[in-house]
Amino acid sequence: VQLQASGGGLVQAGGSLRLSCAASGRAFRSYTVGWFRQAPGKEREFVAAIRWNDNTYYADSVKGRFTISRDIAKNTVYLQMYSLKPEDTAVYYCAATRTSIMTTIATVSAYAYWGQGTQVTVSS
Repeated sequence: VQLQASGGGLVQAGGSLRLSCAASGRAFRSYTVGWFRQAPGKEREFVAAIRWNDNTYYADSVKGRFTISRDIAKNTVYLQMYSLKPEDTAVYYCAATRTSIMTTIATVSAYAYWGQGTQVTVSS
């Protein structure tokens, strides 16, 4: 599986952005896809994930503001971000894994396939 993340940019606090993760591979529908982010000097952290059955999971810090979704026909997963805050500033990565175990899909090590990252900057 190859992943291509896009859609980042500069936005003011309170604004919105939609990130896209386009994937190659016919079996993509069966993968769990996650979004992670990494701010300068910090560890990469979980943001959201969508399982093969479209169950979704979110970090507490983004719950209610971000929505992850999947378009099967386009082989693309989206991360819609609303009410952005300066602390959301980071490089955002999409990743894919065959596992769907709830206790692992929020961990970086569970994902074998990663996109290149897209920068999101939220100004105050």
